[in-house]
Amino acid sequence: MRTIGLIGGMSCESTAIYYRLINALVRERLGGLHSAKLLLWSFDFAEIERLQRPEGWDEAGRQLADAGRRLEGAGADCLLICANTMHKVAPAVAETARVPLIHIVDALGAELRQLGSRRPLLLATRYVMEDAFFKERLAARFRIEALVPQSDDRAALHRIIFDELVRGIVTQRSKAECLEIIAKARREGCDAVILGCTEFGMLLSSADMEEPVLDTSVLHARAAVDFALA
Repeated sequence: MRTIGLIGGMSCESTAIYYRLINALVRERLGGLHSAKLLLWSFDFAEIERLQRPEGWDEAGRQLADAGRRLEGAGADCLLICANTMHKVAPAVAETARVPLIHIVDALGAELRQLGSRRPLLLATRYVMEDAFFKERLAARFRIEALVPQSDDRAALHRIIFDELVRGIVTQRSKAECLEIIAKARREGCDAVILGCTEFGMLLSSADMEEPVLDTSVLHARAAVDFALA
């Protein structure tokens, strides 16, 4: 079994989800008392959140790349950035690593292509929904153009993530708000829903909607286990 290196803490809620998912998948595939070989570098999310500004992304990239090098030095055979938003600096991590960086968009795109989805709705932080790094990789590698909610709804999703989910807060009011955003996209022809924030699985599930639901944290964890057990 290969060792998976997790660049986490962004937030600690989603990193705990990754840890649970990866270990559960290894146990499911190997049986018995098996669990994953993991190394974790966990950031203080407050320090990373302060860098999520135009003038701070380069420094964020340097810090995540340094974390990747430390994990590699400790024996990691691959790296995962345990957050969708921080894949904005994935190139900085990949450029300095000598082991593969398993990219969250690639795990998502492969699943969307298998489903035959052409118009998935992307629910995420405003960085993921509004910046180019996520949507352009999905379009360039998989020829899939993700839909995003309108401006007010993007602001609402960002608030739910940063004011609630990353703090471990889950409310029915926010769930209803998200489902209304999905209903609007359904009327516009979306054919799948991307949970493009690694905490969204705390709030939404496939039982809540009629479209296929793609939880990026689940797909990313599965891709890591595929690599570890190959």
